[in-house]
Amino acid sequence: MQMNRRAFLQTGAAGLLGTLAASRLAFASAPTDNRFVFVFLRGGLDGLHALPPYADADYRRLRPGLALQADQVLSLDGYFGMHPSFAPLRPMWEAGSLAFVPAAATGYRERSHFDGQNMLENGSGHPFGARDGWLNRAILGLNAGDRRLGLALGPSVPLILQGPAHVQAWVDEQLPDLDDDFLARLARVYQSDPLFAAALGDARGVPEPDMGAAADRAGQRGFTLAARAAGDLLSRPDGPRIAVMELQGWDTHTGQVWRLERMLSVLAEGLTTLASSLGSAWRNSVVMVGSEFGRTAAQNGSGGTDHGTGGLAILAGGAVRGGRIAGRWPGLTDAALFEGRDLLAANAYEGIFKAILIQHLGLNPAFVEAEVFPDSRDSTPMDGLLG
Repeated sequence: MQMNRRAFLQTGAAGLLGTLAASRLAFASAPTDNRFVFVFLRGGLDGLHALPPYADADYRRLRPGLALQADQVLSLDGYFGMHPSFAPLRPMWEAGSLAFVPAAATGYRERSHFDGQNMLENGSGHPFGARDGWLNRAILGLNAGDRRLGLALGPSVPLILQGPAHVQAWVDEQLPDLDDDFLARLARVYQSDPLFAAALGDARGVPEPDMGAAADRAGQRGFTLAARAAGDLLSRPDGPRIAVMELQGWDTHTGQVWRLERMLSVLAEGLTTLASSLGSAWRNSVVMVGSEFGRTAAQNGSGGTDHGTGGLAILAGGAVRGGRIAGRWPGLTDAALFEGRDLLAANAYEGIFKAILIQHLGLNPAFVEAEVFPDSRDSTPMDGLLG
């Protein structure tokens, strides 16, 4: 969906944080001093790799080539452990400002990226069931007037923030270097020209394009910079209060071990940068990390996993009741798997979202049920997530 130009307010120039300090983004007092950041991992994060139940025999049985061992993980409770790339997040866990909700997803039970992402963002309970985003509707419920409470970080405003409530956007406009993805597409266009193809191959220094790695690098580019900008803007008394960040490249059908090692490291760096940049506002913040769905419980034959259902939610921030694994864990026995192949989605994203909107941002529960997440009354706000 194309965003309305009137809903777009670019903050800063060319991504230079120095110019952000001079921007004027607010026009009225904010209805809340609490902050909320949603980090959308597009592609389907494998929650069983980010938060492996390393002590579970079924986990090791289902993933003989992917399972992380006890000496590889950062143990949290003797059963679950963090992926070693999450080491920078360990101080958050120990400080009680980081929590995990495994076996979590929206109510979507098919396995299409497009439908799953759209349903997560529109909040109607159905893929393509609404043309605006649930977080934009939530902002309307805060009665902000002319205050632009919402902030999108990236080249476009995602559906979750699109709608009648005016939002602002930050984008790093520095011209990037030509990446492998672009060069690979260029190679396909000119593949019938032997002279050009040979010259391009020499320039790239590789015989074949590594499309998966190129996509990952493209998704990672600028994530830490965006996190720094988000924290800088949200930390200001007159700044926005709600932000959305995105990170692409989580569709790990192949090469999952090395790809997620890199991707999870980028995510951890972004989260720690966001926390540092928020400064004292961190104690009033909730950051939620989510994806459109999880992956299959068993590994596939290509060193990866396929589209699944039950995934993972990560919650961070000073307002989070952290240092624990929250929600219900259904297990990985054959009888417990959804349709015999996926981790059961026992914890609803909608319930987590509702808890944040009502308990953290102060929205009226009736408004949340009727306007923000219609047709989702079966998903009640999850208890105990916030301090």
